[in-house]
Amino acid sequence: MDDAAAAVLNLPVHAAMERRLHAVLDALEHEGTLPGGLARTGVAVEPPRDASHGDLAVNAAMVLARAARTSPRALAEAIAEKLRAEPQVSTVEIAGPGFINLRLADSVWQDELRLIARCGSDYGRSTRGKGERVNIEFVSANPTGPMHMGHCRGAVVGDALANLLAFTGCEVIREYYINDAGAQVDVLARSAHLRYREALGDAVEEIPAGLYPGEYLRPVGAALADEFGDRFRNAAEEEWLPLFRRRAVDAMMALVRADLALLGIHHDVFASEAALQEAGKPAAAEAWLRERDLVYDGVLEAPKGKAPPDDWEPVALPLFRSTRFGDDQDRPIRKSDGSWTYFGADLAYHMQKAHGADALIDIWGADHAGTVKRIKAAVAALSEGEGRSIPFDVKLIQMVQLLRDGEPVRMSKRAGSFVTVADVVNEVGADVVRFTMLTRKPDAQMEFDFARVVEASRDNPVFYVQYAHARICASLRKAAAEGLAPDGGDLGALAADEVQLVRMAAQFPRIVESAAQAREPHRVAFYLFDLAAAFHAFYNLGNDDPAKRIVLTGDPAVSRMRLFVVAQIGQVIRNGLAILGVTAVEEM
Repeated sequence: MDDAAAAVLNLPVHAAMERRLHAVLDALEHEGTLPGGLARTGVAVEPPRDASHGDLAVNAAMVLARAARTSPRALAEAIAEKLRAEPQVSTVEIAGPGFINLRLADSVWQDELRLIARCGSDYGRSTRGKGERVNIEFVSANPTGPMHMGHCRGAVVGDALANLLAFTGCEVIREYYINDAGAQVDVLARSAHLRYREALGDAVEEIPAGLYPGEYLRPVGAALADEFGDRFRNAAEEEWLPLFRRRAVDAMMALVRADLALLGIHHDVFASEAALQEAGKPAAAEAWLRERDLVYDGVLEAPKGKAPPDDWEPVALPLFRSTRFGDDQDRPIRKSDGSWTYFGADLAYHMQKAHGADALIDIWGADHAGTVKRIKAAVAALSEGEGRSIPFDVKLIQMVQLLRDGEPVRMSKRAGSFVTVADVVNEVGADVVRFTMLTRKPDAQMEFDFARVVEASRDNPVFYVQYAHARICASLRKAAAEGLAPDGGDLGALAADEVQLVRMAAQFPRIVESAAQAREPHRVAFYLFDLAAAFHAFYNLGNDDPAKRIVLTGDPAVSRMRLFVVAQIGQVIRNGLAILGVTAVEEM
């Protein structure tokens, strides 16, 4: 057996057949049928859209024919002739102008089942990432209170994406950017001071406008009173503001960490905007950019589309040449008073991240869409300045609308003006929250209906997938009680129903690869729902026909074979749920 043939037995079926296809294309190049050195980008081996066409579809002839100066049909014939000689291929058909449809031998699906069993929790894992250091910054909520459900979706998407990229061989850095240098943390400090005075016995009948009203600040005020007594009760603001700001931010970040932990989310790095500025990073970034003529002193144009405000006047500011990198105007990095703009600080922060990573991914709320161009321009400038490519991707996350009895849920008693993540997790569970957040594309609007997400029905994806795994576990327990082990029995007895289920399971590695490449973990959730549906359909066959039950009384060989099949389906479900950070429950 040659190395390529051996690889077919040691790779998931789609990857193995893709490798065999490239071996065929290499042979055609060697023979002169194909010119040497053709770019094969876009050549794919994947399931056809219509399952009746076969197990796999090959587009190589369509992709390569023009560059090879031949017709797709003629090239398809040459490729098909060699594929017919592959022992793993049962039939080869050419469709339309040059698509190639393959049906695989039954032995392929038997081998795939054995591969799943052999790999276990590593089935679907790959080295596609090749150790690439990927920094994923997500959540990064302002440190002014506990996490609310507006932050939840981005938190889950970011964490699942981190799991996904790690599963495909990347070295992932999970990072949280603490926005602790803006006006909002001064408001937080003043709110904490009010609660501090309250803890000392001052009457606080109504929270003044502009301060944070949530009850979560009462413990902060009490802790400050215990630490400082009445030292700052009547002191001037400049005496206590910096100290209260630090204490309040630390307290809020402790709340945020606790809320994230409820979802099973833990960051590797918490980067402080205040620390970034204190360390002079924005000034260093400005100097670095000026050396490369990427920052200059210029005057911003007056606001377009309307008359300038009465107090507007042209002021020379340091401007970043973001138009050189696709932005629609150059951007100021400092304000007229010399302080840093949000963009100036953010630019320096992305430079800091890039120095420790090969690629950057930011998970932002959709309300930040207007800043995407300028930050992409900043990272592009960094790439140009350092002479290396720094891939950068921004994923925008739409808001989630909470519903109860069809009506919007708007408030939390603890937070005062929003619904906290802790409230929702404590009511419905982390698994429900996490899976539900991945049942829609992140850039699509989502409704989170409290009644529906705990419903025991096919309309509730998390229940449907977890129930499939629980059913499998129940079948294995029942079999074990009868002395039957899922050891495979005679896999040559696989019938069409079992093969169809294995085909579905065998798509998992390809789904993982494509989801990682697109940075879209929701694809794994969609796939798991389809796999669960296929399993439930298989399981339910036994309700109508006793001969199709998983455990057959009096036929231990078929029982062991079917048990082996469903055990591997359970393994694939566990692997997929692990990527999503959702528990594979064994009983429901």
